[in-house]
Amino acid sequence: MNTRRHFLRSSTALIALPFLESLGFKAFAAPAVAVPPKRMIFLNFGWGVTNETWFPDVKKTGPDWELSEGLKSLERHRKDITVVQGCSNRFSNEAHWGSTFWLTGANRYAEPGQSFHNSISADQVAAAHLGMDTRFASLQLNTPDVQNSGHGPGLSLAWDARGKPVSGLENPVAVFHRLFSNDTTPLSERQAMLAEKRSILDAVREDARRVGTGLTKTDSDKLQEYLQGIRDIETRLGKDEQWLTVPKAKPPVDEPKPGLAGKDEIRVMYDLMVAALQTDSTRVLTYRQPVGTLLQSLGLKLAPHDMSHYSPGDRMAASQKRDATQSELLAGLIDKLKAVKETDGSALFDHVALAYGSNIRSIHYLDNCPTLLTGGGARLKLGQHLVLPKDTPLANIWLTLLHGIGVEAERHGDSSGVVKELQS
Repeated sequence: MNTRRHFLRSSTALIALPFLESLGFKAFAAPAVAVPPKRMIFLNFGWGVTNETWFPDVKKTGPDWELSEGLKSLERHRKDITVVQGCSNRFSNEAHWGSTFWLTGANRYAEPGQSFHNSISADQVAAAHLGMDTRFASLQLNTPDVQNSGHGPGLSLAWDARGKPVSGLENPVAVFHRLFSNDTTPLSERQAMLAEKRSILDAVREDARRVGTGLTKTDSDKLQEYLQGIRDIETRLGKDEQWLTVPKAKPPVDEPKPGLAGKDEIRVMYDLMVAALQTDSTRVLTYRQPVGTLLQSLGLKLAPHDMSHYSPGDRMAASQKRDATQSELLAGLIDKLKAVKETDGSALFDHVALAYGSNIRSIHYLDNCPTLLTGGGARLKLGQHLVLPKDTPLANIWLTLLHGIGVEAERHGDSSGVVKELQS
């Protein structure tokens, strides 16, 4: 047997190397088991829920809670979901904006003289932490039915560090091709295009520096915001260069049919989310999903705004059917996350932190935002109904999730601290 050891020599000591397989210690080297990465999903819908039948009974909390009528489709996952009541964004004042401030907790009037201001969304904080090793730091899924779905300003659920909207992909076909279709442009041409973009950015930055002296504070702030935008573009170019020669993953799903809407759109978008995580194309996903076309796909001819202003009768029945369908689709997504196995034999579900809800409770009410959490990725206490003090910042939930995936942020949005009842 070859008992030869390997050493590092210095002027004062000999330091034995550990048993390294590449140096002939294969008999002693333990097989490496990759630890599956953490992931995050945020799912948002507009127009709220049916107040009377979506929320569980506030008198039945903890692990012995009962699913409400609107959540019945999730019964098979009851031990793996937590419903939280009592949260809101204290600065929210727009009854039809179901997603604009949902992940930010921002005060729209925080900037003097401006009628709209936003801040970074929780998914983008997560993307800065989880997105370094994937082709896409994050992916934003959207719907073309935004106007009828009660979402409000924005291009997706995501807002960048400057509080500017991040664009989203509006249909399943676009998402599929972004994830799995390789660019057929020759490599040399793609390299040349990236070099040209960098050259343009260098010229723009130099021009900005030349005009940066002697500006008023207002103009200086605008210039700094502009320069931050340039830095953001440079970051994206760096990401593109990093993956320029790496082929995209083979799709584990078929290419979707064009023109999907409503229930079909949501189901296929959920399938694509699972595929994106399964192939490790990204680890952070958001989806601003449809409501208007969902009603149409269910044979409901009510306008979604009219449905949201329900009273007992057809409008309330439509709202309840919407709730039940959304819960059914969510249950299907959880099924798929549980079915996909990681390299260590665990389920994909065990490494995903998923939040589902809206900034609107019901009708025009902005308190007690509907909030459901699932997945094992953020080390949450699942299988419980949690009723927090009235007007607990919704951002406390996001801060808790961020801590759960390893982001030790002191605060997020208008947060006042983590929710200790959620932490395992």
